Amino acid sequence: MALGMSERDAYLTRYGSGPALLRLAWSEVPADARQWRPGTDKWSAHEVVVHCADSETYGATRIRLVLAEKEPLIIGYDEAQWAQSFDYHGQDVELAFRTIEAVRSNTVTMLRRLPEKAWNRVGRHSHSGAYSDADWLRIYAEHLEIHARQIRRNLQAWKDRFG
Repeated sequence: MALGMSERDAYLTRYGSGPALLRLAWSEVPADARQWRPGTDKWSAHEVVVHCADSETYGATRIRLVLAEKEPLIIGYDEAQWAQSFDYHGQDVELAFRTIEAVRSNTVTMLRRLPEKAWNRVGRHSHSGAYSDADWLRIYAEHLEIHARQIRRNLQAWKDRFG
């Protein structure tokens, strides 16, 4: 479903605010809790941030493909496999944050400059089928909000377990 300009603008505002929300959640986590996992199949706060950097980088490519290419194919990926394959705990969290901030800043600036006729494009996602620019906006506007809440849940679970 296509978005009107005001609805699109609201999503872009949320999208642009995401990095600050994620950084704030991270700042609340004590150093001792940052690599703690709340379960065997759960990510630590550290892994969440590094995942966000990977996701944001790929997400920036996805929206560009949808808006600029004819009938683009958006390839899905296994997030858990990426976390394992790329040793998320071994990666620099500050570099991940700088990546998130740079990618979002660049992408939101580009998107806000597009004329109305550039919008309402659709590609195909390898896992979910039709994938529009509106789908992308809804997903990525919320993405860092979701992970900021995940970091806070991890922190609460750590406090519950260790006091």
